[in-house]
Amino acid sequence: MQKTVDFIKATFSTKEFIPLHEPRFIGNEKKYLNDCIDSTFVSSVGKYVDTFEKEFAKTVGSKYAIATVNGTAALHISLILADVKREDEVITQPLTFIATCNAISYIGAKPIFVDVDLDTMGLSPDSLKSFLESNCKIQENQCINITTGKIIKACVPMHTFGHPCKIDEIKDICDTWNIVLVEDAAESLGSFYKNKHTGTFGKVGAFSFNGNKIITSGGGGVIVTDDEALAKRAKHITTTAKIPHPYEYVHDEIGYNYRLPNINAALLVAQLEQLERFLISKRELATKYKDFFITNNINFIEEPKKSKSNYWLQAVLLDDITQRNEFLEFTNKSGVMTRPIWKLMNELEMFKDCQKTDLKNAKYLEERVVNIPSSVRI
Repeated sequence: MQKTVDFIKATFSTKEFIPLHEPRFIGNEKKYLNDCIDSTFVSSVGKYVDTFEKEFAKTVGSKYAIATVNGTAALHISLILADVKREDEVITQPLTFIATCNAISYIGAKPIFVDVDLDTMGLSPDSLKSFLESNCKIQENQCINITTGKIIKACVPMHTFGHPCKIDEIKDICDTWNIVLVEDAAESLGSFYKNKHTGTFGKVGAFSFNGNKIITSGGGGVIVTDDEALAKRAKHITTTAKIPHPYEYVHDEIGYNYRLPNINAALLVAQLEQLERFLISKRELATKYKDFFITNNINFIEEPKKSKSNYWLQAVLLDDITQRNEFLEFTNKSGVMTRPIWKLMNELEMFKDCQKTDLKNAKYLEERVVNIPSSVRI
């Protein structure tokens, strides 16, 4: 393990503490921030919000992008756009960040957990298909859970650490069962599956720009869609559902104060200009890690087949939970920040009673995956 610590510190050219992932502000961030401040338009209206939405849609290949205050808000609104309602059910994976299940819960819906694939760490189409065939029926063009009698309205796969899941297979299954596909692409900006950007396979997709993401505005998120009506509704309900008027305040439905402030968007416009440089650095780091860990008999997690991953968070797969815990303790004590993958959602108190499939793959990964320092190197 000392060799690993020494290698990581040499890779990042420092003997100091190495964080897991820190932002890089090396472009026009200060220039655009100062311009935004001088304009006085620092809140939810301003040119940088509009510019960012236009440039982001172009980057991922969607027709529309609607900026939000964070990725969780983007996912929450995406589920509303998918017509998920209270008492509906939403299929997702247990191996994910809590935001996925929180967004489902905000609506009053309930998650159902299906297993992940070992090669992608994302939702398994085989597990999804098996669950639906064993537990569901189509009735009046809706997917009905025979066990609960409730409607399964949506499916939310997540591209873990930026590695694309088998999203085309998942989409085909969802289409067959009249389930709306909502992509949690929070971690996968810059990732492609079969030459198509993640987040653009479903009816809507959600991205995050939290402080540890590949580009950041400190917070921030975005919804993408090709549906003009959904895009207009997303913008409407993220700005408190206010009917446009020069001075009157009239709102026509329950809305949310989720619009991204212009000052945050100024940061994102500058960060988006650096995305390609960041992606190149990530892949170079992945290559260095792969070569090192192969020679030290440690399994480095590579991008899945037919994918191009952004390698947002680099990770290794250790032999068992004992080795994982020893690795975590040694590296963190040595000034190299590492972390385990998330605790499975179905093991959290809030979701322990949710319906689930056999989650053997998710459990296997939970006990073995460790993230290692992944910042862009400059």
